[in-house]
Amino acid sequence: MTPSRPYGVVTAIQANYYWVKVGDAPPLLCTRRSRLKKIGQTVLVGDRVKLDSEDDAPAIAEVLPRRSEFSRPPVANADQILLVFSLLEPSPEPWQVSRFLVKAESAALKVLICFSKRDLIDEKTLKHWQNRLRNWGYESLAVSAVTGDGLDTLAEYLQDKITILAGPSGVGKSSLINALIPDGAQRVSQVSGKLQRGRHTTRHVELFELPQGGLLADTPGFNQPDLDAAPAELIAYFPEVKSQLAQGACFFNDCLHRGEPQCRLTADWERYPHYLKFLEEALERQSQKSRSLEATLKVKSGAEGALQYEPKLATKKYRRLSRRRGHQTLQSQYGEEEEEF
Repeated sequence: MTPSRPYGVVTAIQANYYWVKVGDAPPLLCTRRSRLKKIGQTVLVGDRVKLDSEDDAPAIAEVLPRRSEFSRPPVANADQILLVFSLLEPSPEPWQVSRFLVKAESAALKVLICFSKRDLIDEKTLKHWQNRLRNWGYESLAVSAVTGDGLDTLAEYLQDKITILAGPSGVGKSSLINALIPDGAQRVSQVSGKLQRGRHTTRHVELFELPQGGLLADTPGFNQPDLDAAPAELIAYFPEVKSQLAQGACFFNDCLHRGEPQCRLTADWERYPHYLKFLEEALERQSQKSRSLEATLKVKSGAEGALQYEPKLATKKYRRLSRRRGHQTLQSQYGEEEEEF
């Protein structure tokens, strides 16, 4: 038995193999001990793991506790999220930008925003969007992978942190990685001229080591991130109204801020229609989940009036027919046979 290997960070996952970065050495190709699978322990990109080896074949033996976990994309121990948008080819859609921001806020991580393709943007358009986002509660910067404008400033924000890179397809995320990490070797695709959307070039989550320190998680492109926030929690993901809500509670404890009596939240902010739309989606998800539970569980009163849930029988075919029902069935079949003669 060779000595135990030190701790490392999972930088990529492909099928049942894991690339683990240990110190300054190149990443090791590892497997996972079957014991982890038996106890239901998943391994995510960004996980800090302990390796051991048998016959010089390294394997993940332990996953250290995570300080954060992001579900989509599946990344552990991230410190912040970098959202990349383009102001040209394709132009940003306010609803889409808002969805990405709400999803990022729900992860309880620091949110960074940058506009790519700075060399193609006129100053008026850039200032318009920067002021718009400032009213939403966010600062932003503009970068160019072609000219290098803004890259040094962005690199300072990423230093010594694990950062999740996300944004719509075609905004230049792969080009940005190539500019920040010359050895990143990301595939870059052309934007579809018909749809003005980018073709997906990233196939799996992968951590890239930044020259100045830190790791950047490239993630599969997607146009509409899933919003899985509970209805009551959704308003907390809109930083521009935190000052209003900090003045005191609404009259109703379960106020959803959609016109209820004596609600402290006004409707004179730009993203209020976005909030109402996302709230409608959250309420529908909650309703579907409730209907799903009702279809599979039945409620019974337990001790001291406490409600208890028991699974319903999947079908009635396993129930034994009563004698009376059985006789009725036989008589019906016998009678039909007599009529045929």
